[in-house]
Amino acid sequence: MADKKVKETKVKKDKSKKESAPAAAEKEVKIPSRLFEYYHAEIVPGLMKTFSYKNIMQVPKIEKVVVNMGLGAAVTEPKILEEAVKELESITGQKASVRKAKKAISNFKLREGVSIGAMVTLRKERMYEFLDRLINVALPRVRDFRGLSDKSFDGRGNYTLGVKEQIIFPEINVDKITRVLGMDVTIVTSAKSDNEAYELLRSFGMPFIKKEIKTA
Repeated sequence: MADKKVKETKVKKDKSKKESAPAAAEKEVKIPSRLFEYYHAEIVPGLMKTFSYKNIMQVPKIEKVVVNMGLGAAVTEPKILEEAVKELESITGQKASVRKAKKAISNFKLREGVSIGAMVTLRKERMYEFLDRLINVALPRVRDFRGLSDKSFDGRGNYTLGVKEQIIFPEINVDKITRVLGMDVTIVTSAKSDNEAYELLRSFGMPFIKKEIKTA
């Protein structure tokens, strides 16, 4: 009788594993972000027409987004870094890495190896989700916002914008913050020129100050 009970329990466990497997598989399914789908459906055809690309592989794309917080005050107040890391993780939805000083600077009382910042590198779904929130939610909340400068490209198709206040992101509770912190957002693209990168980001909805596009 004892052997039968053991066999029955084993069968039940095997069945429960088989039944739970599809449920686990369903949880792992990732829904493509809105901007990812929009890129393939609208932006790719538009850029191919604008720049007369012959191959779809020539169309530039966003490869990654780097969000960086520089915290010089953390040298004397370590708690600032802890708060910044938590806020950066709330904004991006990803674990942040702490950046340390590579060399000592006596004038700033900075020693080599001291933590002075936090950074997150976003790719794929999280990258598109962050850009969606940045473009459609965060930037419109900037006071007296008149558009982004088109002078912040680096000559290699990458764009960096500065955010003065983290409170423009809805994930931050204004009542709980102790200090207003800024950050730099760098969008790395596969574009071969700043002109192509500009048109790529503009197609995503980046609110640039208007300028003429040179297709030649």
